[in-house]
Amino acid sequence: MLVVMQAHASEEQVRAVCQKIESMGYRAHSLPGAERTAIGITGNQGEVEPGTLEEMPGVQELIRVTKPYKLVSRDIKEENTVIGFPGSEATIGGPALAVIAGPCSIESREQAFAVAERVHRAGAQFFRGGAYKPRTSPYSFQGLGEEGLRIMAEIRDAFGLKIVTEAIDNESLELVEAYADVIQIGARNMQNFSLLKRAGRTRKPVLLKRGMSATLEEFLMAAEYVMSEGNYQVILCERGVRTFADHTRNTLDLSIVPAVQRLSHLPILVDPSHGTGKRNKVTPLSRAAVAVGADGLIVEVHHQPDKALSDGAQSLYPDQFDELMDQVRQIAPVVGRTAGPVRQSPPAVMLHSTKI
Repeated sequence: MLVVMQAHASEEQVRAVCQKIESMGYRAHSLPGAERTAIGITGNQGEVEPGTLEEMPGVQELIRVTKPYKLVSRDIKEENTVIGFPGSEATIGGPALAVIAGPCSIESREQAFAVAERVHRAGAQFFRGGAYKPRTSPYSFQGLGEEGLRIMAEIRDAFGLKIVTEAIDNESLELVEAYADVIQIGARNMQNFSLLKRAGRTRKPVLLKRGMSATLEEFLMAAEYVMSEGNYQVILCERGVRTFADHTRNTLDLSIVPAVQRLSHLPILVDPSHGTGKRNKVTPLSRAAVAVGADGLIVEVHHQPDKALSDGAQSLYPDQFDELMDQVRQIAPVVGRTAGPVRQSPPAVMLHSTKI
């Protein structure tokens, strides 16, 4: 059930409706919009009795939401969700494309700073890097853990880039929450419901990657798990699904971008690195992702990909990332978007890169 408040409803009236919903044994989710506030109701096993709510001051109407995902749906919130970051112009979901770039995993301070300087200069607003790496083989590099998180915190201070990194379980999530600006939930954990609920109790944005064989509804329902716990800052990410194709690591399903945007108000990014697994396919699929209307990209970049400890084959060289950003800047205005400008590195950071 959705309670739509009148355009002139006061904060006190919204609060009173939320308190009434809670007193009925349900959970209230206040979602302010451009013109009016909507209040989603979850926790009900059957139809909510509308009588007492309809008569409350400031209430315009009650709407029954028929989709299994409630808070994710455009029925709840018509306007696109735009996620901002205090003290920064970076956004995810607005007119500006959000570009997240960096190595698959943080291998050393020197490696991380070398890559960060280049992606910052090329126009990225976010730095990605794995401190915890869920690997297919238990003998593969598993990440530096908290040391990797500390290195990324240094990068944020040096370059102003917002940090995106993955939590692989409830224990690592606590540390990731303390260091990161965006908490990533990877494809392998898309239906790890206890982890999704725990992420929903944080107040950091959550980047949720689509599972390797997840349907659109399963993807949106995973986002619903996060939002049902009170965290409404969810970013979806298409990263390819498993098919019979053998010419790529995965099959990048760009058709899900307009499908999500029709059904949901949440922003959706595209990961062409995991979506293809091959360096020569990353830039062409990035161009296509922007053209199809994605809200941004998450791209793997490494200054020495042939020596990378993980996913070197799909990581761009810095010069290739420069070229990708140049091409994205040309395509973005056609679809009503903007892309970050080329920057100069801060003077203090030049010292770091000279040592490297």
